[in-house]
Amino acid sequence: MNEQITGALFKQMVLHGAAAITAQKQAINDLNVFPVPDGDTGTNMSMTIGTAVAELRKNAPATVSKAADLTASALLRGARGNSGVILSLLFRGLSKGLKGKETADAAEFAAAMQDGVSAAYKAVMKPAEGTVLTVSRLAAKRAVDVAAEGETDLEKVLEEALKEGYDALAQTTDMNPVLKKAGVVDAGGKGYLLILEGMLAEMRGEPMPEVAESAQTQEKADFAALGEEDITFTFDTVFIVRKTVNKPLEPFRAYLSSIGDSLVIGEDDEAFKVHVHTDIPGAALTEAQKYGTLELAKIENMRTQAEDLAAGRKAQSTDDLDAVEEALERGEAAKEPAHVVAAPEKKYGFLAVCAGEGLAAVFRDLGADGVVSGGQTMNPSTESILAGVDAIPAETVFVLPNNGNIIMAAQQCGALTEKNVVVIPTKTVPQGITAMMNVDFEAPDAETITQAMTEVLPTVTTAQITYAARDSDFDGFDIKEGDYLALEEGKLFGTDGSLDALLTKLAADAVEKSASFISLYFGEDVSEEDAQRAGQVFESACPDAEVVVLSGGQPVYYYIISME
Repeated sequence: MNEQITGALFKQMVLHGAAAITAQKQAINDLNVFPVPDGDTGTNMSMTIGTAVAELRKNAPATVSKAADLTASALLRGARGNSGVILSLLFRGLSKGLKGKETADAAEFAAAMQDGVSAAYKAVMKPAEGTVLTVSRLAAKRAVDVAAEGETDLEKVLEEALKEGYDALAQTTDMNPVLKKAGVVDAGGKGYLLILEGMLAEMRGEPMPEVAESAQTQEKADFAALGEEDITFTFDTVFIVRKTVNKPLEPFRAYLSSIGDSLVIGEDDEAFKVHVHTDIPGAALTEAQKYGTLELAKIENMRTQAEDLAAGRKAQSTDDLDAVEEALERGEAAKEPAHVVAAPEKKYGFLAVCAGEGLAAVFRDLGADGVVSGGQTMNPSTESILAGVDAIPAETVFVLPNNGNIIMAAQQCGALTEKNVVVIPTKTVPQGITAMMNVDFEAPDAETITQAMTEVLPTVTTAQITYAARDSDFDGFDIKEGDYLALEEGKLFGTDGSLDALLTKLAADAVEKSASFISLYFGEDVSEEDAQRAGQVFESACPDAEVVVLSGGQPVYYYIISME
């Protein structure tokens, strides 16, 4: 029986709760399907509360108020993803409810739990039921009701809260259409209850009991059942801003709500943390700097993560960056020179980003001084692009990202080098090639070159042919795994079991566009013979057009096609 929570006990409860969810984090990951199956709720929540563990282990809080405050502050700084931010808010409200208290009894702790729920609901712009919000709200309400009935044993109060929480969790499948589609319960709600279970187990002096899965619920989410329509915005964006001005966040909250969803803002006296799903993370970061100094940021592409998991592959996330960086350093240490800033020898230099030796050769032939390897499946870091910029002996370096996902990384280089960096917003390799073809290397100033390169970008149409990684019903197309997919200007153009059929359709589209110049860059999995046959398809359809077939050597895409 426990009637008071001391600072020392609260510390141990948090440690136990963290251990509980860490032990089950993969099971939580397998449930995660909202808003997309990015498979990281368990990892995010366990790593979020893990920051509190690290902080608490360095301290011996004398009061429950101090222990809760240490926990809440650490969680705000360490929160990862939507689930982590909400968890931090639940503990932030809990901390406020316990403020100034040496110990907490059942009624006080239950009321503080409800304060946590209020903080979470207040911070989420559009609270959705059938999530961790629902589970925490009903669990806290039950705790308050039991304490109000006269129960003074904290163990009994938490036990009843958990029973109510698990009842609510079971209902989340029917409350949330996406969960119902995948046949699972809410991952964040399950994670929150695991933490509460760990906290209760610590009060009881017992190890955490094993959690039995419902027989009616699948062990893993059915990712194949989730289509493109379940992902509204592409980038999962999280960042921390240290406050430098005394301005209310309501206008910023309204702005973020207008450009995305799943918005959560956690705030303390010194900083605020934002989680939002948006298609324009750069704009969100820029707007945030009106309120303070940007400290940390994490941006992940949820669409590619969903595609990877649906195909049974491991989805890459920022968790992989350290391992990727270490692997690159090990593999390149012997052959890559140190980062050197080349002294300017000329006014202008050009750096292109692309994947494939053939494409790299094209850019070099057109006058590019350097090429950074990267593309759709391997976005280079800002540091990699910066090294390329600094290696070019020019006063002004024009950077051609050639991919929409690389533009923002390239734009960060300007503040990191003494060179003048101009990023031309090329979203495809054909755009980059066309831009290079319109450079006047003797131009009087950088503005003239920038204008010339930028103005021609809309004149080129880019088509790409790749393959389907999973079955899908998207935009009226019944796509089967392994089918060929044709994309045009980033949108699905067509799908077919025959590569020749797609090439014929694209050639017909080139006719409609009155294309005069057509270039086919064939990938590493296409033979020269097959590529020449593909070129003949376009020559037959467009007899007056100039058709060129070149080896691009790019991965993933069988063909990258430029039509001007």
